[in-house]
Amino acid sequence: MKDVVFITGNQAKADYLAKFLGHPVEHMKVELDEIQSLDFKEVVRHKLRGAYAKVGRPVLVEDSGIEFVAFGRLPGTLVKWFQNEMSYEDICSLLDGKDRNAIARCVYGYYDGTEEKLFEGSMRGTVPEKPAGKSGFGWDSIFIPEGYSVTRAELSPEDDEKTYIQIKPFAQVKAFLAGE
Repeated sequence: MKDVVFITGNQAKADYLAKFLGHPVEHMKVELDEIQSLDFKEVVRHKLRGAYAKVGRPVLVEDSGIEFVAFGRLPGTLVKWFQNEMSYEDICSLLDGKDRNAIARCVYGYYDGTEEKLFEGSMRGTVPEKPAGKSGFGWDSIFIPEGYSVTRAELSPEDDEKTYIQIKPFAQVKAFLAGE
């Protein structure tokens, strides 16, 4: 398995990745400048370069977000800023009278100073009229995965895992790090 440090300050994210990789993952919190772009790949590439410059060894970074079909690619990569300025109730109400379809997206990136590799995952779903649930990460309380009638924050642990591994490209990351 390639030696890599996962750049995140979120222990739960590191634990989740380690679970799917099947071994512990070294992680580190590093303050990175985050460019404002609706292109997940562009954001991840920028994070990779910044993380590598600070850590000086192979890094893995991630960016995820939710796109509202009615708003094109918004909030997308900017969802964190929406969350900082508005309640989840207000975010849900932005779609009142509009198409409530959404796409959850995630891009992981690897960079070792020479080689760059990106891994993408996504899942379709809808945004409820009001947030619901207490589990999960970030915007899970405002995303109902396709095929379900409850938000990701309300899913059973089994269904949480099924949907999470569709959004998060863990299998691709694992295969790459294992040299497959």
